[in-house]
Amino acid sequence: MRLAYVMALLLLSPQLWAEIPWLQGGHTKLRALATQYPDDSAFHQVVGDWAYDQGADLRLKFSAQQGRFGWSADYQLLGQFGDSLEIPQQAQGLFLVPASVPDDERRWWDLTDTISDNDSRIVAQRLDRLHLDFRGDKTVVRFGRQAVTWGNGLIYTPMDFFNPFDPAAVDTEYKVGDDMLYGQYLLDSGSDYQFVSVQRRDADGHVDSKVSSHALKFHGFGTQREFDLMLAEHFDQFIVGAGGLVNVGEAVVRGDITVTDADDGWETSLVANWSYSWVWGGHNVSGVAEYFFNGFGLRESDYTQEKIRQDKDLLERLARGELFTLGRHYVAGSLLVELTPLVNLTPNIFVNMGDGSVLTQLVLQWDVAQNWQLLGSLAVPLGPSGTEYGGLETEVDDLTLEVGPSIFAQLAWYF
Repeated sequence: MRLAYVMALLLLSPQLWAEIPWLQGGHTKLRALATQYPDDSAFHQVVGDWAYDQGADLRLKFSAQQGRFGWSADYQLLGQFGDSLEIPQQAQGLFLVPASVPDDERRWWDLTDTISDNDSRIVAQRLDRLHLDFRGDKTVVRFGRQAVTWGNGLIYTPMDFFNPFDPAAVDTEYKVGDDMLYGQYLLDSGSDYQFVSVQRRDADGHVDSKVSSHALKFHGFGTQREFDLMLAEHFDQFIVGAGGLVNVGEAVVRGDITVTDADDGWETSLVANWSYSWVWGGHNVSGVAEYFFNGFGLRESDYTQEKIRQDKDLLERLARGELFTLGRHYVAGSLLVELTPLVNLTPNIFVNMGDGSVLTQLVLQWDVAQNWQLLGSLAVPLGPSGTEYGGLETEVDDLTLEVGPSIFAQLAWYF
């Protein structure tokens, strides 16, 4: 039963897909992940030396347009199978542990149906997009489940607090959708205003304004530069943000800064990056270097379980999937090399400057054939015990949260 749902649909002929009303395409993805856990890792006690996981994802994209009005709906059939599901749910998606299938426990609408769920398997079907659209001459309005991305961070994204990607995520094709009202008004100058209002449920399942988000952003243009100004109320906390980009020679410099009225006082986070493209040895190359200051992060000497538990602002953001880092100062780099027009190789590095630990990553993207793509990666965390990537210490003697090297592969078919 493990991959039967997806494999059966994969074998259907393209002619059959074409007969489905309003279907605009989709994809099927099959993936595998192997993660090594050292003997002194608390995760080793659960899964052993290696955790082997498989996953499958079918997405069907439906839409229709009539004049200025339209609608969209993306259906997903998701399966995850393997050892990592045995790791406690609180750690999944954190500490380099694979995340589980998304659910709608805190979303306004429950559009997820769990077909099967146990320690080694979860299969679910859900609607990841479901929204009505209106498009005027200068106005766009969308209501329903959708995704929004804000900010100028290329790796770390303090201004993008609507389901941001993990900085080390390999497949970033689709963000998880939220239930929201989105509006955009275009000015004659090319600038625009964007408004977002996201409704959610609290821990008791009630729709509550204290867990909602409302944000207004202005995107403007200047001479050789662009800028953003943002005001937001997010989970009952006030946020002010500003950012922009400017051309510096043939390179582009981007950045964002946010100031949040958090539980422990005003906290500032910022990101700044430099990107440049060139030809190297006959190959197209794009490089990115980025600095991130996480105002909610812990200082290096505070990396203890007690300190983490005491930091409510940090814990809440980690649990909501808004933050993926524990420290305060990070540098990251990425180098995309086009080996051939169909094969890209991207080495990445993420450095916690506070404790000196490092996550290295090598990503391969290969367009194997028309409508087929192979995505693979090798990730190696490095650092001594007690550091973020080397493995935080636990309150049990000689046990850490260390995660070893991991190998990921994904085959996607688009139709």
